Amino acid sequence: MNRDQKATAVAEIAEQIKESEAVFAVDYRGITVAQVAELRGKLRETDATFRVVKNTLTERAADQADAEALKSLLEGPTALTFVRGDAAAAAKVIADFQKSTGGELLPFKGGLMDGDAFDAAQITAISKLPSRQVLYGQLVGIVASPITGLARSLNGLVSGLAIALGGVLEKKESGEIGVGGSDSSDAPAAAAAPEVEEAPVAAEAEDTTTETQDAEAVEPAASSEEPAAADSDEPTETQE
Repeated sequence: MNRDQKATAVAEIAEQIKESEAVFAVDYRGITVAQVAELRGKLRETDATFRVVKNTLTERAADQADAEALKSLLEGPTALTFVRGDAAAAAKVIADFQKSTGGELLPFKGGLMDGDAFDAAQITAISKLPSRQVLYGQLVGIVASPITGLARSLNGLVSGLAIALGGVLEKKESGEIGVGGSDSSDAPAAAAAPEVEEAPVAAEAEDTTTETQDAEAVEPAASSEEPAAADSDEPTETQE
């Protein structure tokens, strides 16, 4: 690799460091070409890239990308995983590969995440976290749960109202409830009420008629007495 090629490689690595949300450094000793190809395919699904580079070139790229923490990890054979997507998902891919090989291949050295340095234990802990997709699903479930409860409550209210209306309809059909909505058992009492109120009115009318007739009978008696008084006065004046 000549000087220009080295400069191009350094620029590419520096650009990848800047564009990545996380960078994981691993020891790639013992891994075969076929295993590397398989690993790259799985990492590609998480929007991550696996790259084996010379430590000297990576050091220069770290200087250009202002990633000083990476330089301390560049001892022995080192491969870098540049993660542009879900860091937890990419770390899990490497951790699963480690388990499938009995923990002998691709041990974590450390790395960077959002500019902060992480050691091997921290990256291993990250690999055990749920993926971003799973977390989104859990968040949606939490947000949707009150709405689901409200929907269930509304369904319960509607069902209760339907049952109540059904009961009213059955009572109407059986005659327990009249057309106007009142209980049929109250109908006789309501019908009897006008008869009780009309009786006193008739009695009052009869009393009024009797009083009028009595008054008319008294008045002629008073008028018949006045001529009698006049007849008694006339003979007295004649005698004088």
